[in-house]
Amino acid sequence: MKPLLLIILYCAAVTLPLLASWLVGGPPRPFRHELASGLGILAFSMILMEFVLSGRFKKISTGIGMDVTMRVHQMMARTALIFAMLHPFLYRGTASGGQRPWDPTRQLTITTDFYDLSSGITAFLLLPCLVLLAVGRTKLDYKYETWRLMHGIGATLIAALLLHHTVYAGRYGSQPVMTWLWLVMTGLAIVSLIYVYLVAPLRETARPWRVTSVTRLTPGQWEVTVAPEKHPGLDFKAGQFVWLNVGHSAFSLKENPFSICSAPAAGSKISFMIKELGDFTRTVGQIKPGTIAYLDGPYGSLTVDGRNEPGIALIAGGVGIAPLLGILRELRQTGDPRKVKLIYGNRTDNQIAFRDELDEEDVTYVVSEPTAAWQGEKGFIDPALIDRVFSPLEIKEWLFVMCGPGIMMDIVEDHLITRGTPSRHILSERFDYD
Repeated sequence: MKPLLLIILYCAAVTLPLLASWLVGGPPRPFRHELASGLGILAFSMILMEFVLSGRFKKISTGIGMDVTMRVHQMMARTALIFAMLHPFLYRGTASGGQRPWDPTRQLTITTDFYDLSSGITAFLLLPCLVLLAVGRTKLDYKYETWRLMHGIGATLIAALLLHHTVYAGRYGSQPVMTWLWLVMTGLAIVSLIYVYLVAPLRETARPWRVTSVTRLTPGQWEVTVAPEKHPGLDFKAGQFVWLNVGHSAFSLKENPFSICSAPAAGSKISFMIKELGDFTRTVGQIKPGTIAYLDGPYGSLTVDGRNEPGIALIAGGVGIAPLLGILRELRQTGDPRKVKLIYGNRTDNQIAFRDELDEEDVTYVVSEPTAAWQGEKGFIDPALIDRVFSPLEIKEWLFVMCGPGIMMDIVEDHLITRGTPSRHILSERFDYD
């Protein structure tokens, strides 16, 4: 789906309850109170849309990139949090309590019925906890699988609490039309969660894979290859990634995202380059051939399919070589005539993977902590290195594809744009945020 269409659909979905509330109408109230209701409505609708922005829907994440999808997910969650936090304080000073002679429908007052307010108060306390735990996830000492389960349960609980609060304590939510609208939107959000956690894994059980080999590439880096079992395999583009689950049930949360380093044209087997970093990756060397695996994907938009630039520049930092290797291999497998240059950075020279294969290409290695015997580029991938490797014409006309540490990609992108590279000629995906 096109990015502009996705933006339009998102804005329409988020503002639909607000528009419907305006159409339902009611007796006039001070602007501050209408603003409070509006912020509450927007916060709830944005929270429900967060279920769709989870990154597991290919029409969305592939259309605009997984990194953009997740960045929007984070930004909208924080915006919803601000709206939700402001919502109750704008009602301060409002007359509250039971029925008044001048307000038989209680449309001008705020209820003090604790049952009606309790769900909103609970959601008010839970929402900032959910957001803060997500922001600080990498700094907390618990497994990704644990956080993912907590995040999913917490988001579902908050949605249920807000539905109750909106229908029973809201001025507009109690209207039949609005009640049905909120029920439908909440239902769709829960259905999306059911799809991710139940339907998608159920489909994966019919398409199992088996590990065929586990090969050490360098100290701490491995290549894992899987083959489809009784099915044709995966239809993917070079540069994309999948969520890989090895040795567990298809319904297990023990899955991790890895870029595919093999070429689609090379056959049905798929290979991944995995670096020892977390709980699962430290045990990669212990995986036995024949172990069952499941793949959820493909995802990502870091592909050169359909591009017509005269040359392709691949810039990789560390394990970021994986998707770029897949692109390079596909270009060679399909006989693409375009010229390709690769810059591949690592901390030490013994971390350079697939060197025998890459030495056949136009490659520039750069090492930040070189040994005394190292004869190649030293330091980091920086503007000076970019200018040495690429001519001014190549910088302006070629396609630049990057994967690696965020700071590296920021520096290179800024420099390329300064030197005249059109932004549409720069492809990158980021997966680490604040």
